[in-house]
Amino acid sequence: MPKIKIENAKSQTRRAATGKATLKTIAEAANLAVTTVSRALADDPLISSTTRERVREIADRMGYMPDRAAQRLKTGKTNVIGVLLDQHEEILGFGTSLLYGVTKALKGTPYHLIVMPNFLDSSNVEAVEHIVRNNLADGIIFTRTEVLDPRVRLLIEKDFPFVSHGRTEFTTPHPFVDYDNYAFAYEAARRLIAKGRHKLTIILPPKHLTFSQHMLHGFMTAVREAGIAYELAEGITLDSTAGMVRDYFRTRLQQPDPPDALICPGEVSAMAAITGLSDGGWTLGGEYDIVAKQTSRLLSDIQPGVEAIYEDLTAAGECLGRLLLKRIDGAEIDNLQVILS
Repeated sequence: MPKIKIENAKSQTRRAATGKATLKTIAEAANLAVTTVSRALADDPLISSTTRERVREIADRMGYMPDRAAQRLKTGKTNVIGVLLDQHEEILGFGTSLLYGVTKALKGTPYHLIVMPNFLDSSNVEAVEHIVRNNLADGIIFTRTEVLDPRVRLLIEKDFPFVSHGRTEFTTPHPFVDYDNYAFAYEAARRLIAKGRHKLTIILPPKHLTFSQHMLHGFMTAVREAGIAYELAEGITLDSTAGMVRDYFRTRLQQPDPPDALICPGEVSAMAAITGLSDGGWTLGGEYDIVAKQTSRLLSDIQPGVEAIYEDLTAAGECLGRLLLKRIDGAEIDNLQVILS
């Protein structure tokens, strides 16, 4: 005989007034004890998977949001992941793609995101200190790593869980997810050399960022192996505006011995370079060729003549999220270092 629960008018009125789902209202809807619901939502393995799934479905349907303050007092955890996000416009879709990947990794977990901007002229170590000092998150993800990144040093000293998007040169190992920028630059140069181009150039990230060294190393290895002429695009970087990149290549055509092969670290710099060279009378696929890193389909759709090497930022974000969850759970650092290609 199924149990029939009769709710009095007072409790109905109270629920209607608040409109907020609680452990008690979920327990009533599921016909379970409040303690069982609490354990099910905490993913207690002693509660059957069927019950856990049913409780989560009811909680989702009722719009249940756990009381973070109460959880923090009880468990010492915030169930929050902090993301320091680069706002750079050169890499199309960088922020949205990376965040989408992180949220995919966190789906089905109690964790939520807080996002803070990471300004280009600062490593944002103050933001990291603020999160750690005030216990605002259980772990941190950040981008644009430097060779000796002060955020990494601080988090290692504090033994605070984090994963960086990019590597450093600290002797102490730390969790990271990185793209193989050495392989990108090397492969890009090899493709241009195979096209019969005579002089290569590359736009690099700012020198203080670790992946600038990786990209330079890959480029120099390829041109030295081939014994081909090259130059570095001095005065512009990945962080330069589209107008600066356009003007650089427009001016470069007016000087002796311009390069006929370009490697661009992003789609915006590639399109800006094409505009500058077109202003100078050069045609893509005629006087010059470009290989660019692509993070969206925009470049291929607008300039199909550009050879592109794809970097999957959504996959990077998902990997960052998964590694951070493992680190929070105490996984060894040696198993939390990934280089994507």
